[in-house]
Amino acid sequence: MQWTSEQPIYQQVRDHIVSLIIDGVLKSGDPIPSVRQMAVEGGVNPLTVSKAYQELVDLEIVEKRRGLGMFIKNSAKKQLLKLEKDKFLKNNWPKIVKKANQLDIDLFELIKKS
Repeated sequence: MQWTSEQPIYQQVRDHIVSLIIDGVLKSGDPIPSVRQMAVEGGVNPLTVSKAYQELVDLEIVEKRRGLGMFIKNSAKKQLLKLEKDKFLKNNWPKIVKKANQLDIDLFELIKKS
C-alpha cells in the first residue's frame, strides 16, 4: 500500500478495505485483516488502523466478533456502492464537469466513447 499526503492515512486504510469489498475481493462473511496485520503490512500505527476499522463498524459495514476478529456484513457491498456513488456525485463529478467545460469537451460525446 502506498500512502499519499492528500488525505489522512486512516481514511486511506478505510478506502482500501472499501475497495476490496466493492471489487469483490472481500465478500459477505469474510474476515478483514487484523489490526496488527494491516498495521505491519501498511507500515502504520495500529491506532491508525483501529480508527479506520471503527469507522467501518460505525457505518455497519463490518461487525466485531469477540475473540474472532471483524467480518464483512451481508449488506456491506450494497451499502458501500450507495455511499461511494453519492460521494462521487457530490465531490468528484462536479470537478469533472467543470474541467470538461474548460476544455470544451462534450460530455455526451465522451460518454459515447466510453
